[in-house]
Amino acid sequence: MFIAYVAITVVTAIANFYAAYLDFTGNERVAAVMKIKCVPPSWAVPLGALKAAGALGLLVGFAEPWIGTSAAVGLVLFFVGALIAHLRVRYYRLANWGAFFVLAILTLTANLAH
Repeated sequence: MFIAYVAITVVTAIANFYAAYLDFTGNERVAAVMKIKCVPPSWAVPLGALKAAGALGLLVGFAEPWIGTSAAVGLVLFFVGALIAHLRVRYYRLANWGAFFVLAILTLTANLAH
């Protein structure tokens, strides 16, 4: 179980660091989706910072488990908020959202089981 916990946590952290990087660099595809969801471009960096903080918290959780659990809960809540943003404007392309949400749920589950 420990190997699964480490693997899913690292994969989730890498995915969220990459998503944060895309937010920080103003990636055109990310900006286009934000525009569709009526999210101001000025929110890209703060949203990226939340993703990066969650990813960092997951990794710190290897040393301080309560931080990892808190980060996993934060990422789950972040992606629930993202789902609300999608549904609010009837944007039903949820594949990317689903992948990140499943990773966050799996990480939280593995963290709690560990």
